[in-house]
Amino acid sequence: MKPILPVLLVGLGTFSAAALEELPESIAPFVQHAQTRHGDFGKRAASHLLEHMPASDLKRLNAEFLSENLDLAMQAREQFPWAAKVPEALFFNDVLPYAVLDEPRHPWRAEFLKLATPIVKDAKTAEEAAQLLNQHFFDKIGVHYDTGRKRANQSPQESIEQGRASCSGLSIILVNACRAVGIPARAAGIPMWPDKRGNHTWVEIHDGEAWRFTGADEYDAKGLDRAWFTQKAAEAQADRPLHAIYATSWEPKGTHFPLPWNRLSQQVGAVNVTARYAAETERVDQVGIRLFANADRGSRIAVKGYLLGGDGVPPEFTTKAGTTDLNDMPQVPILPGIAYRLVFEVDGKTFQSEMLQFPAGTSTLDLRLDELKPIAVKGAVKGLTQKEAVEAGLKIYQELLAEQREQRAKELEAKSITIGEHEMKWLEKTFGDAPEGERSLWISMHGGGGAPPRVNDQQWRNQIKLYQPKEGIYVAPRAPTNTWNLWHQAHIDPLFNRLIENMIALRGVDPNKVYLMGYSAGGDGVWQLAPRMADRFAAASMMAGHPNEAKMLGLRNLPFGIFCGSEDRAHKRNEVCAQRMKEIKEMAEADPGGYVNMTRLYKGLPHWMNLKDAESVPWMADFTRQTWPKKLVWYQDDVTHDRFYWLELPEGKAEKGQRIEAEIEGQTITLQGDVPMGTRILLHDALLDLDQPILVKVNDRKSTTVEAKRSAEVMRAALEKRLDPKQTPTAVIVIE
Repeated sequence: MKPILPVLLVGLGTFSAAALEELPESIAPFVQHAQTRHGDFGKRAASHLLEHMPASDLKRLNAEFLSENLDLAMQAREQFPWAAKVPEALFFNDVLPYAVLDEPRHPWRAEFLKLATPIVKDAKTAEEAAQLLNQHFFDKIGVHYDTGRKRANQSPQESIEQGRASCSGLSIILVNACRAVGIPARAAGIPMWPDKRGNHTWVEIHDGEAWRFTGADEYDAKGLDRAWFTQKAAEAQADRPLHAIYATSWEPKGTHFPLPWNRLSQQVGAVNVTARYAAETERVDQVGIRLFANADRGSRIAVKGYLLGGDGVPPEFTTKAGTTDLNDMPQVPILPGIAYRLVFEVDGKTFQSEMLQFPAGTSTLDLRLDELKPIAVKGAVKGLTQKEAVEAGLKIYQELLAEQREQRAKELEAKSITIGEHEMKWLEKTFGDAPEGERSLWISMHGGGGAPPRVNDQQWRNQIKLYQPKEGIYVAPRAPTNTWNLWHQAHIDPLFNRLIENMIALRGVDPNKVYLMGYSAGGDGVWQLAPRMADRFAAASMMAGHPNEAKMLGLRNLPFGIFCGSEDRAHKRNEVCAQRMKEIKEMAEADPGGYVNMTRLYKGLPHWMNLKDAESVPWMADFTRQTWPKKLVWYQDDVTHDRFYWLELPEGKAEKGQRIEAEIEGQTITLQGDVPMGTRILLHDALLDLDQPILVKVNDRKSTTVEAKRSAEVMRAALEKRLDPKQTPTAVIVIE
């Protein structure tokens, strides 16, 4: 493309409508040409173009340049079906202009029309045409992203001569390519991301109904309004100029487009479009990966990598070398709330990152090779055999335990666990003998509640004396608070999880022999905790407690005892317990194999049952945990959980009242109910054959056949969340 004119740099100021009669001699013939060739429409087009031109363009451009630009724009309007439908004002403002930002003025339109026409010849809509241009035009002209370009605001000709451009240069090219075939297009950008990690420029096209966005030379086959920066843009702030999003406008709209290379310039008109981007709620689905050799971050390195932790089949990518900015890097698919790990192969060795989560808004991850950890576990990337999975799981468990042993030992020695602001102390007794790893654990919650600490302390010390299992470690925890709902609150669940893990890891407790019980206010707690933590226990018994709002749906695989005196009239415990006894029996009849129960309404006894309820202890001891049940019912109470048996929700997706029913029959998994996107099915060989295809059915959606690979990474991710060696999945399927 040889320019008609020398390189022309723009200046400041605009040409007003009042000056149309006093055009420079070199420009004046343009208006006459426009009217003669294109009638009144041409005259209006020329007037709009001239009225909003930078003053420097009026001095340096000529009628020949402007006339060719108008003639070719009108040719496109007649040639392409979508162009003919563009409203006049939109055509004048976003198709006709010969420039996008303050780039040097070169006559690009003839060459771009010639190159773009065969690319879009079969397109039916502006959206389809814009997608085709983004997919093929950059290859055709040999220009791609590279910060080695001479400057950010290059003209298309300059970028073609170098074969490289910045995000702004690429956006100028795509905007002009779209305009060349009659598609309204403009540049959009943000001066500085809210996280202060640089600026960015991209492209907006008008599809006939609304403005849509896309990254220049970042074609996405799934359509427009998808880009690596979507969630970052959703955090933009309209009232903060540095963190707002602007789109260019030939006609000034009360503000200007911020030019990172010329902060003081106000010559490029713009509109503030932040609100439209801030309204985007689409999940994060791409994160860019950059790998640096060391702390100086001066140069990136190019190696093969894998993303582990999603659906068990790790996507492969290759990082890029050199020094470039944020939008030149491999993009990996992720879901927010899911834990991932990155693995890299470097000079025949394999290294891994820590477990990572990507909250909404994450678009880029920087890693250093010297901070990564060598992988010692076989099968970190490729699928494992069943035997290898068993060996890898044991090794990972031992590695993690070795890292945590010291702190967990201190907690057991002190008989105290602190998480956040809450401390839970306990008393304990040991009964009988059992081989290492086969001990049982009994958690027995005291009564009291809304009373002074001394009262609850007395109840606590009394609880350690109440029950005597034939074998096991009997623990009476002290509630961290003195409120009426001692055991209802959200801090109890992680404290109990930590206690159970410590006992498994260092006291020889079998994860499948953990039992829950409680009296009075402790019984209230059993009603609450047992359904929402059913996957941690072998059995549970409630003594003289009130269920309040708690439902029993989650007890499907947890044997549950209800013990109450017939004369326990306070808060109508006797009536409520009698009703719940009836309900659970009906649930058991309706669901064979589920809702195993033992119920006792002791005739003539008040709140204190004279330890007749102790018969629950040998009854519970006969059960071991259903670690991998083939059927489960998950109901979220006011304290929600992300995992329940072999189902796991993405972070932030658990909601009160949410209900999922899941069942595995042969190689078919069926999920019914409130199943959010990103739900993870945690698989184990005890559930089905992981070496065979698996059919997944979700509500009324079409069934999907998938393959699940056993993965050391899946096991590591699960054990880092829950140190439970007998309930560690070996593979995972993600519902999308």
